[in-house]
Amino acid sequence: MSVTTPRGFRAAGVAAGLKASGAADVALVVNDGPDAGIAGVFTANRVKAAPVLWTQQVVRGGVVRAVVLNSGGANACTGPAGFQDTHATAEHTAAALTGSSPRLMVGAGEVAVCSTGLIGERLPMPALLSGVGSAVRRLSRDGGQPAAEAIMTTDTRSKTTVARGSGWTVGGMAKGAGMLAPAMATMLCVLTTDAVAGPETLDAALRAATRVTFDRIDSDGCMSTNDTVLLLASGASGIEPTEAELTAAVTAACHDLAQQLIADAEGATKQIAIEVVGAANEDDAVEVGRSVARNNLVKTALFGNDPNWGRILAAVGTTAAAFEPDGVDVAVNGVWVCRGGAAAEDRSKVDLAGRDVTIRIDLHAGDAAAAIWTNDLSHAYVHENSAYST
Repeated sequence: MSVTTPRGFRAAGVAAGLKASGAADVALVVNDGPDAGIAGVFTANRVKAAPVLWTQQVVRGGVVRAVVLNSGGANACTGPAGFQDTHATAEHTAAALTGSSPRLMVGAGEVAVCSTGLIGERLPMPALLSGVGSAVRRLSRDGGQPAAEAIMTTDTRSKTTVARGSGWTVGGMAKGAGMLAPAMATMLCVLTTDAVAGPETLDAALRAATRVTFDRIDSDGCMSTNDTVLLLASGASGIEPTEAELTAAVTAACHDLAQQLIADAEGATKQIAIEVVGAANEDDAVEVGRSVARNNLVKTALFGNDPNWGRILAAVGTTAAAFEPDGVDVAVNGVWVCRGGAAAEDRSKVDLAGRDVTIRIDLHAGDAAAAIWTNDLSHAYVHENSAYST
């Protein structure tokens, strides 16, 4: 259940010494083809890390044979020298792959690079490049899980997924436990498929999937400089699904990974789904959901097992969405604590003993709906973020 579940892919994860802990910190995913299709979406942050700038160029080229990822350093806000480090990483990876097999001919422009860790520090290049060499030597069809472990930073567990089509498969891995806010993806993610699909189909499927999954999670309202989601297609199954079929499978994989990210959010004790219904349009529903998800008073109340609907209603009121304040209903875990903008059922009926919380907001302004996923804020959040990373 990983990036190597689809046919045509190998991966590896190794320890190169980038992390003081000695844990694995360099991952490599290789597409052995026959195709080498690629699509990508990236952070909307105007401050973009060097690997994002490089990989955006690579994706525009339309062919990606490999993705090299490192944890233990973001290579963000490192200036021209940091971009040169990314370029050197791609060149070294391409040369190592080409030299490893007579079947492989890889150019630097066919290597995507992703990094995660602390902002503002140069990567220790000798260690990183040595790690790339080790990863090339360890590439295997069983390397998906080690690769997923190598990209972890403050994550407490690796995150992988598989979604199956009719004779073809989508696999994936992601990392992220903080700086999860909507504006594309908010973490690192590599998706693979052995389906036959052209660049336009891959791009359409990935953008449709991220719009309703990664774009709808919001852990702490903080947007990373390094967010990258890549979809690689090997075509090894020989089967070409319809765009709708591919989109459905990619969306299922992205949704699974997005939920794993929220479940592992830094310091979280609650996993919260905010369902907004009765909105005038989808944009209004999303705006209301995000406003509640980013409200620290709501998040801390839920940490304290307090179904404080007044804080939820106040958050709704900060938006430009169409609604009448006296017409809004709010339910927490199935109990309608607010009807028509006023107190309704006894809030003591709300059971918040478990980890899962569902907030349902009915604006009574239309037929549109959307869901946003977030988490609470606990005392542990401050501790986890003492050394904040992308």
